[in-house]
Formats: sequence, C-alpha cells, structure tokens
Amino acid sequence: MTDTGLWNIARDEPGRLALVDPSGREITYGALAAAADRYGRGLQGLGLATGDCLVVMLPNSIELVALYFAAMQTGLYIVPINWHLTGPEVAYIVEDSEAKAFVGHERFAEAAGIAAASLPADARFAVGSIDGFRPLADLEDDGGRPGVRTQGAPMVYTSGTTGKPKGVKRPLTGANPDVVPVQAAGFFAGFRIKPFDDNVHICGSPLYHTAVLNFVGISIQLGHPAVLMEKFDAEEMLRLIETYRVTHSHMVPTQFTRLLALPEHVRAKYDVSSLRTMIHGAAPCPTEVKKAMLDWWGPVVVEYYAATEGGGATIFADEWLHKPGSVGKAWSYSVIKILDEQGDEVPPNQPGLVYMQMGGSSFAYHKAEEKTRESRRGELFTVGDIGYLDEDGYLFLCDRKSDMIISGGVNIYPAEIEGELVMHPAIADVAVYGVPDDQWGEAIKAVVQPAEGVEPTDELTEDIRAFAAQRLAKYKLPKIVEYMAELPRDDNGKLYKRKLRDADWAGRARAI
Repeated sequence: MTDTGLWNIARDEPGRLALVDPSGREITYGALAAAADRYGRGLQGLGLATGDCLVVMLPNSIELVALYFAAMQTGLYIVPINWHLTGPEVAYIVEDSEAKAFVGHERFAEAAGIAAASLPADARFAVGSIDGFRPLADLEDDGGRPGVRTQGAPMVYTSGTTGKPKGVKRPLTGANPDVVPVQAAGFFAGFRIKPFDDNVHICGSPLYHTAVLNFVGISIQLGHPAVLMEKFDAEEMLRLIETYRVTHSHMVPTQFTRLLALPEHVRAKYDVSSLRTMIHGAAPCPTEVKKAMLDWWGPVVVEYYAATEGGGATIFADEWLHKPGSVGKAWSYSVIKILDEQGDEVPPNQPGLVYMQMGGSSFAYHKAEEKTRESRRGELFTVGDIGYLDEDGYLFLCDRKSDMIISGGVNIYPAEIEGELVMHPAIADVAVYGVPDDQWGEAIKAVVQPAEGVEPTDELTEDIRAFAAQRLAKYKLPKIVEYMAELPRDDNGKLYKRKLRDADWAGRARAI
C-alpha cells in the first residue's frame, strides 16, 4: 500500500492526479514533487537556509502549491500574501518577515514591484512578466532533491484589523518532510476523512488564508487530489463537484448563502451525491442557512472553530441538530476555556473571552512580543472572540470583542443581529456595528447590501425594521439602516467591518 506524503506517493504512484488549477491544468504527484524539488534546490542555491522566509504573491495555481511544498521540504517559512493588499502594505510584510526571496504574479505587478524593491534583483521572481523580476523558470534547479531537507512551515500574517498585521510564527520541528505530521493526519481524522479512500478536495477560496492552505496541503499529502478555483462561483463549484466527484471542502457561510441563492432549477442540474464532508468555519453561520444546507446536501455539513494560532472545536450535523448554533466541543488535543477580564474561568452559559491551546504547541507573533503577551493567559491564548461553554462543554460564539456594541451598558453582539437580518429575502448581505450615540454611548447601525434587483427605499427600510422586530428583542433592533451596493468582503468571505465603522467613529474613541 502506498504511504502518505507527497514524495512517497510520487515514488509509488507518479501518475496519480495531484492538482487541478483554475485554468484546468492538471499535474500528477510525480510532476508536482519534481517541481517542488526544482524550486527547493533553486531557493537553496540563492542562499536560503533553514528558518529563512519566502514571500509569495500568487493566485491559486500549480506554481503556488509547488512553491509551498518546496518551502515545506527545505525548512523555510513560506509567507502567502493577500493580493488585495497595496504595495506598501506588502512591503511592510516583506520587511517584517525578513524575506530572502519573493515570487509574484504579473497580475499583481504594481504591488509586487513596490513590495520587493528592497530585495536583490536575483531574489525576485515572476510568473509572467514583471519589470525587474526574473522569470520563475530561472529559479528551477534540475539537480534532484534539495541538499538539505527538513520540515518548513507557513507563516501567515493576521489581517491587521487592530493595527499592523503580525506573522504567526511557530518553531520549526526539524522533522522529515517525507513523513506526514501526526497533527495533520489527526486533524483530518477529526473530520472523519481518511487517507486516499477516493477522496477529492475542492478549494473555492484564496490560498493566502491559513485554513485554506492547510486543507489543500494536507489533502495532497493524504492522497486526495485538490481542485482549485480562481474565485468562488456558486454554479461553477457545483459543476466541479460533479465533474471531479468531490468529497470534501473547506467553506465559509457566505459561500453557503451564495449557493442557496441559486435558482432551484440550477441547483437541481448538478449531481452532488459524492459529497461526504463539507467543512465550514471562519465566521458565524446563521442557523437558518445551516439548516437549509443540511436539507440540500444532507448530514455532510460539518462545522469547526479554530484560529491560525492553534486549537479548536468541531461539531457534526447530528450533534448540531441537538445543539443548534454551537461550533462544537474542543478537539481531543485542544483546550478551550472561557475567562473573564481578570483571567478567571467563568461558569457554564456565561459569556467571556474564548481562550485556547493546541496540544502543548506554541507560537509567537513575529517581532511583536507585546501582542504575544497581551493575547496570553499562561499557555492559553485568545484572538478576541467572545463566547460561552454550555453545561455539556459545547462552545457557542457571540462575536468578536472588538465588534461588540455597548449600548446603555448592555452588551450587544452584532453577529446575532446579522444572522437574523440576512434571512430577509431583500437582503443579500449585511453588516451591523455600533456608532456613537450621546445618550446611549453606542447605537446599532445596519449597512445592507440589497439582493439583486432590489432598490433601497424608505418602504424597504420599514419592512426590514418590521422583520427584525419579529425576531429580535427591542434593544437589539438597528436604529440606523443604510444601503451599500456591495459590502467590503475579501475572497474568503471575511467582512472588513472596520472600513465601514471607522468613518462613523472619526475623531471619537471607542470603549472597546
């Protein structure tokens, strides 16, 4: 039987399909491992050594995945860049990470040119053509396996919603890169996903997100071909599921909403019977959206909660139906506790800050000792989420601490309000946040993206208010409703609420 691991599968089954990229290009395990070897030797030829950083600003593609595995076998940190960032923003990451090499795509030429300007000319490479960059083919070295092979790691930068982004850096293990880490195989086993077993993964989000990159990387290591999408398109995803007999994926609730918005006859066109484990996380999922997906796809929808920094929880469909709204119980190798502001553990069903730890592993925010210290209570850490554990140990999330509204001394969680409002048939998307109010401290504001073909009118606003009043307590009702053609979300569905909120708080200081 073939061993797991990219290079073991390449040795035993070189013709096995490993990856399909958005252009339809396919690459086998043998070819992908060979490309990772060529890039790995090339990076070492540039002088990159264990612990150095490679920054990549690439769309979902064969090149990006091959460079990822090149770094993972040569002891490098690979830093995938959100290609929505501006040149100066990327330049900050290049400098902060102390990158030794940079690979960009011609699609992002302007930002890449600014970002990599501090690097030597022989350390800048491009897919396509970028002035001052060498072709990526120049990085390839056909000399075989890299001279030094040791396990590398991703170093993904946090989104920077409360300041400059910080790289989450884990100590390198020194492990053999041919051996799939126990934690990786165990992570998938926690979702009941086995190695090989005719599994196929589909990726509908950018690989610069931690979870997205992990799911693709682990899938390939476990013998599951990965199908990459350029960007999420609901009907295209259904087509690819049918074509490649996809079994599992990692998704976000926004993508569920877009799938459910497809006309019934479009949804019925595609065979999705191959699906086994469709995992979602990254943002709260409205209860009615989750129920609708379960009605359509059956009990294959699995939810989890985790952070780039480590730790998490999972809940399967049968559990969720008994604990609707929960994101699950802690993984067997993870710890979850709810603490108050003083660091004391709170009783069941009482909200507090969610703290986690993953199996004794650790991390530090790169060059940010203060941020690392502020996030910790002993070995536990928090990313600022508020939630509670019920009497059975199931975790329920309320919201981000930074998003919580305090109105008249009462804590109000926008995620709960958003989850109700988004079910209005005229609302495609919605963001709720607090704005200054001289009497109450903060008032609730809802920014609504109308559904296609819906015009924002006073009558619509009144209808939304009436709809909300049937589902929410009076103190949770939005005082202000405004409209926007499209809310600022990234390609993974994350809402940049700060971009909306900052204008309302200009010149004022929030309590949170």
